[in-house]
Amino acid sequence: MSNRQTSTDVILIGAGIMSATLGSLLKELVPDWKITVFERLASAGEESSNEWNNAGTGHSSLCELNYTVEKPDGSIDISKAVKVNEEYQVSRQFWSYLVNSNLIRNPRDFITPLPHMSFVQGQEDVTFLQKRFEALSTHPLFEGMEFSADPGKLKEWIPLMMNNRTMNKPIAATRIESGTDVNFGALTRILFAHLQKKNVDIRFKHQVDDIKRTADGSWELKVRDVNSGSVQSHTAKFVFIGGGGGSLHLLQKSGIPEGKGIGGFPVSGLFMVCKNPEIVAWHHAKVYGKAPVGAPPMSVPHLDTRFIDKKESLFFGPFAGFSPKFLKNGSMFDLLTSVKPHNLVTMMAAGVNNVSLTTYLIKQVLLSKEQRMEELREFVPDAKSDDWDLLVAGQRVQIIKDTAAGRGTLQFGTEVISAADGSIAALLGASPGASTAVSVMLEVIQKCFPKHLKAWGPKLKEMIPSYGESLSKKPELIHTLHTSTARSLGLISESPLTEDKKSYPIGSV
Repeated sequence: MSNRQTSTDVILIGAGIMSATLGSLLKELVPDWKITVFERLASAGEESSNEWNNAGTGHSSLCELNYTVEKPDGSIDISKAVKVNEEYQVSRQFWSYLVNSNLIRNPRDFITPLPHMSFVQGQEDVTFLQKRFEALSTHPLFEGMEFSADPGKLKEWIPLMMNNRTMNKPIAATRIESGTDVNFGALTRILFAHLQKKNVDIRFKHQVDDIKRTADGSWELKVRDVNSGSVQSHTAKFVFIGGGGGSLHLLQKSGIPEGKGIGGFPVSGLFMVCKNPEIVAWHHAKVYGKAPVGAPPMSVPHLDTRFIDKKESLFFGPFAGFSPKFLKNGSMFDLLTSVKPHNLVTMMAAGVNNVSLTTYLIKQVLLSKEQRMEELREFVPDAKSDDWDLLVAGQRVQIIKDTAAGRGTLQFGTEVISAADGSIAALLGASPGASTAVSVMLEVIQKCFPKHLKAWGPKLKEMIPSYGESLSKKPELIHTLHTSTARSLGLISESPLTEDKKSYPIGSV
């Protein structure tokens, strides 16, 4: 063990999209601050942010049915869909700033235009989808959305899904051409390459084993070199824990009261992947269906065109699974060691409250490949097993905590947990995750650096023109920013919007 101690202004734990985003924001706001990053794996973006672990593909509520809920009176609540879409627009603005500042050279290395669609079967779901369409399409963030229950039109939109389909029940789909596929693994690596050029100290194969507060209010980290086993002490005024599923254990080690009573429930994912170019060429969209009854929201079935390493492939899933690991490269004891005296009752309550989810996960784990293929055939009727391979995706850890809804409530979202003095923050949870990374990291900045916000305001406004404003309340700002960011990100080449707003769909290019 080495007793050598180093000091820095900011420590980021985990080399994923969240740390990459926060580091990039801070380097623009205060270029002279010293930032150190610790990542236990050999390179950036290898866990939840990795493109093969399905770290989001441009989630912006254009097709994700679980972001719109039918209320008891039959109306559709679109508030969450609007919120997620607005947050994605914030991410686009920051990425555009990085491109315009020549900090990202080629945006097509990580973002590609791709239609987003929702697809349903059965009269009840067709009725829901039409009501959802009517509620969303009048909102300026969702302009350009189309609805059709005409099989002929659907054959034009999704030929692979309509080929040899038995039309024994009503079907319908919505489509918006201006969606995107985002490779967050590639974006993460691009941002860390940029940070290295900005003299950020990035240490791969370094694992943070412990965190404790020092007498002067700073944080001391015990960091182990995975290769040599040597341990060093590092101190910082501010620490961000962005270690995906591994964040909960580190938050618990910090001892801050805000982290008490919180547990985690790991859910793993599997996908069917097709790389056969003849089949891939038949489908060009991100298509979401409805989750089975009892399934968690993250298990909504979808058939996605993905652009990885400049090649197209098709992903179908996810099929849920269970592993006690909190990370794909984690330990089988992760779940057990996360149970502490302060969250024991909460965790036990979660077990009682989620029997149906547990049953669902067990059934999913026991599925054979052919049973998974049968689910795929609900989307692609003549899918052949030889064309599809099983891919183990990343681990997601859902937050468990006591809420107004009751003890041991499972949370299906992301949440920033920070100390009262703002000296440490952790990101917990999963979806929508990467797509909203910039908004989430702005929340970290607002919570943890309130004294700097006034001085940082002009730069934040330069990087994110809608900063401090609600896009929903400013339709004219939506159109201006949407066109400018689409141009910066290389997603359109047409002339600017005309006065006829419908000449260009807004959505989520």
